[in-house]
Amino acid sequence: MPTRFRLNIKCLGKIVASVIGVLFYCEYLHYYVILAQCTWPVLDPTTANSNITNNGTQLHAMVLADTHLLGKINGHWFDKLRREWQMHRTFQTAVTLHHPQVYVFLGDLFDEGKWCQPEEFAEYVSRFHHLFKVPEESHILIAVGNHDIGFHYSVSPYLISRFERAFDVGPVKLVQISGVTFVIINSMAMEGDNCFLCRPAVNKIRVISQQLKCARGDTEACKYWKNPALHQFSQPIVLQHYPLYRDSDAVCHEPDEAPPEIKNTRFRERWECISKDATEMLLDYLSPRLVLSGHTHHGCHVTHTTSRGATVHEYTVPSFSWRNKRSPTFSMATLSPNNFAIYKCHMPQEFTVVAIYVISLVLMAIWLIRKKVKSQGILYVKVYNHLD
Repeated sequence: MPTRFRLNIKCLGKIVASVIGVLFYCEYLHYYVILAQCTWPVLDPTTANSNITNNGTQLHAMVLADTHLLGKINGHWFDKLRREWQMHRTFQTAVTLHHPQVYVFLGDLFDEGKWCQPEEFAEYVSRFHHLFKVPEESHILIAVGNHDIGFHYSVSPYLISRFERAFDVGPVKLVQISGVTFVIINSMAMEGDNCFLCRPAVNKIRVISQQLKCARGDTEACKYWKNPALHQFSQPIVLQHYPLYRDSDAVCHEPDEAPPEIKNTRFRERWECISKDATEMLLDYLSPRLVLSGHTHHGCHVTHTTSRGATVHEYTVPSFSWRNKRSPTFSMATLSPNNFAIYKCHMPQEFTVVAIYVISLVLMAIWLIRKKVKSQGILYVKVYNHLD
């Protein structure tokens, strides 16, 4: 084999190896490098509710919102492929590194769930379970979003029932895991107009309120509303898609908060947040210690005060998709029956990944140019010596 041909094969092999190495790092290993820096928060014993028994139980929950899996109408096929791969890799890397016991999805799983056909919805559900596959022993808690079934004005019994059947949810659902109580709420059922969706949701909230009182030791409430699923009392954690009422994101001071150009834009009740009346109803009936919400695509931590003077923390979780957020995060929550702690885990920056690709391409081009120049120099010397 001629020397020049052998050198070209060797050069090509180095190029292929370099390309594969850069792809492997950017599309796989980089996620481990970034997410390995995240840790589960430690509970502060001084913030625990001393009236509630802890029993040493702690849950680790991964909380994310607004995955917005694209359908057939919105978005380019490459956009869909790229965003879903990013979310898939981030999620599965977090599962491998941190082993959450509970996975919380705060609505808008799908981007076109509100108008897709039955066969498209079935494909949506299958894709969701593939992208966000979890160990069998894990718990998945899902709140419905407006992109999943539509805003309140466009919700139909069919759209609601197919989502509820697919993900085992309801207008309001009470769940207790290892002594930690969750109340999952359909935000579109908080309209307050006594519609076919809202009326049973409000009635269920009233029932859960009595069940919580019974678990706390109210014997009068236990006569009618005892719930065997509540093995002990724990102030509930509310999971819903819409945030509780707030005037705007101007009160938010987080690294993943809304950008300055929209931060002061006023929220419309029942569109960007639930109404003030619905907020007061939830706080009064459920007395939650923590509310987790999504919908705005930006992070926020605010506190609310109940009519009894208790403080309720709310964390709005930003979109999990790079399509909606340049620097997305997800929340890692350590939960016990009487305490909680929240940590924001920053996901890989798309800018960083693109920069690595660009720098690698530039370095590869420089290497090829130097090799070309070097080979031409050797050839010139050989020809010159031969002529002499």
